[in-house]
Amino acid sequence: MVRPFAARLAQAIRPRRAPQSHPPLHQQQRFASSTPSTEELQKKAQDALSFVQKGLGQALETGKRFLGPVGERAGTLLGSYREPLAYNFAVFREVLKQVYIAERLQPPPLSAFQSVYASLWSRATNLQFYRELLRSGDLAKVGIYALEAYGIFKVGEIIGRRSLIGYNIQ
Repeated sequence: MVRPFAARLAQAIRPRRAPQSHPPLHQQQRFASSTPSTEELQKKAQDALSFVQKGLGQALETGKRFLGPVGERAGTLLGSYREPLAYNFAVFREVLKQVYIAERLQPPPLSAFQSVYASLWSRATNLQFYRELLRSGDLAKVGIYALEAYGIFKVGEIIGRRSLIGYNIQ
């Protein structure tokens, strides 16, 4: 049975204390207002859950629209896995945000992609480029790179099929 998200989150953020063999002599009360109470944390967890469920619901509806009957069937097949998937997706998204911020990442501008593909296309369609490769001896290097890429593709196919030759049909 899958526990509700709020219960799992509350258990995950509940402070854990090591068992003590003797009671503390003097225990101080903490009056700091920066520590949220359990109720506040549960409310935040509920808000996050509702936000994620709403977003996942919208994504499923969009998928249903684009995929038609297959998308509807996929949405109903998730069943009880829908909530854990939504939670895991939200956690993954938050981790990616933290990495993005910490590493100061940003995607390259669209002009960079356009210039790279324009230069690749111009070289691929230019016969002089291949003559220069042949004359300089770099054609062998390009061939080895192509063979390497093909080999990596084939290894991926073998892993995907889980069989060295053909598909296991049973």
